[in-house]
Amino acid sequence: MILSNDPRTRLRRLGVATAAAGLLAALLTAHPASAIPDPGDSPPAEKEVSRSTQAEVREALESGDIPAQDEIVHSANVQHVSNIPKDVLPGTNSDLAFQGRYAFAGNYDGFRIFDISNPRAPRTVAQVLCPGSQNDISVSGDLLFLSTDSSRSDSSCNSTSQPVTEKSSWEGMKVFDISDKRNPRYVAAVETACGSHTHTLVPERRSVYVYVSSYSPNAAYPDCQPPHDGISVIKVPRHAPEKAAVVGFPVLFPGEGPDGGGNPGGPTNPGVSKTTGCHDITVLPSKDLAAGACMGDGILFSIKDPERPKVIDRVQDNVNFAFWHSATFNQKANKVVFTDELGGGVGATCNAAIGPNRGADGIYDIVGKGDKRKLVFRSYYKIPRHQADTENCVAHNGSLIPVRGRDIMVQAWYQGGVSVWDFTDSARPKEIAYFERGPLSTDTLTVGGSWSAYYYNGYIYSNDMAKGFDVLKLNDRRTDPARWVKLRELNVQTQPDYVGFDDD
Repeated sequence: MILSNDPRTRLRRLGVATAAAGLLAALLTAHPASAIPDPGDSPPAEKEVSRSTQAEVREALESGDIPAQDEIVHSANVQHVSNIPKDVLPGTNSDLAFQGRYAFAGNYDGFRIFDISNPRAPRTVAQVLCPGSQNDISVSGDLLFLSTDSSRSDSSCNSTSQPVTEKSSWEGMKVFDISDKRNPRYVAAVETACGSHTHTLVPERRSVYVYVSSYSPNAAYPDCQPPHDGISVIKVPRHAPEKAAVVGFPVLFPGEGPDGGGNPGGPTNPGVSKTTGCHDITVLPSKDLAAGACMGDGILFSIKDPERPKVIDRVQDNVNFAFWHSATFNQKANKVVFTDELGGGVGATCNAAIGPNRGADGIYDIVGKGDKRKLVFRSYYKIPRHQADTENCVAHNGSLIPVRGRDIMVQAWYQGGVSVWDFTDSARPKEIAYFERGPLSTDTLTVGGSWSAYYYNGYIYSNDMAKGFDVLKLNDRRTDPARWVKLRELNVQTQPDYVGFDDD
């Protein structure tokens, strides 16, 4: 079923009622900065919202400062082309990958393949039931990769959730053969240290290297003890994926003591996550470069030897960043955008109480050459529209829009929707387009919204955690040149080299 645009779509006025600071403090204490929790592979439970806050939300709805419940609003240069609701897989929608005319959508219960040859009417090609959060997804050639970062009874797609204290628990990477898109075939499983929260592909002609990001080891996890200051590297032979295996565990944060290196967090830096691994890594293979968002640290490293990545520089922000979540290069590789997932994606942090610099993007210039390159902070970017206290909202997954001579990206903000913004001037980023829905609930903090929003071959595709698969069209002279760039494959954490865009 394809849903048309909501007829109430309208341009939205900026600004809403001020958030209740006490409520937000309670929420952020209850959900410390981390990725979305996964108790038994289910999305977080709804949170009660105080009566006074409920009244504020209703007042803002009535005044038009925020859209009505589930109402679609967007800037004049955005068209909502189509929406495909969730179907067989009831779990939380997660990440996206693309290949040819297909989009691959992760879900906590498995993954779904869409035929997007007609973006106005995407068709479901296959739905695969294979539970295991987050089911972070990517594709390369005939192979599809899924991350499992939850305690499972075994590596099969029939596994069940079990307590993390079980010594027999399995977590790691799953590999599927997708040569037949209608019938994906499970071909390999590789267990990794502390599971796989996310992963990043470094593709080569005969093999695919997989950088596995995982974190948060503690005494409750028998097979995940500190220090855990590196990443697992898996090598997958393209023509024999069943031979996939871990080939190394490079340590990115060497240090002494039981907890190793990295940002100590805790009492040293209150509110800042202790670094016990990386949340996400983005590679730019054409430059042999990678950027890591690693809880309390942001890093820049060389991947000239993909099995032995080498850290070039490391930065921290102990004032405004709580949890370094993801990274995006500009095409010239002289900037990196890092995101801060304040509140773990379940908090209402896009409001006046939190302000413009927390739960935001941090824009860093890369200065110098070779192994002497440094990350230099320039500014923060956050969506300019306040959200209701019942809406989870924070910086999340986005991608570059390939416009020569400009740095423009599209980004998901959970219930803050989808934002298109320009950071050509690193010190003065600005939004140029947006799309969002009104709150899922006006009474309780209910988790939902856009998990990933990526630009691919002329359209923006968004995987909404609750509402399904959205397709958007940008109609803006600033982004129109991107329509001429056509890709055969896109995994956003493996950034492509857009031909002709690099002036060097």
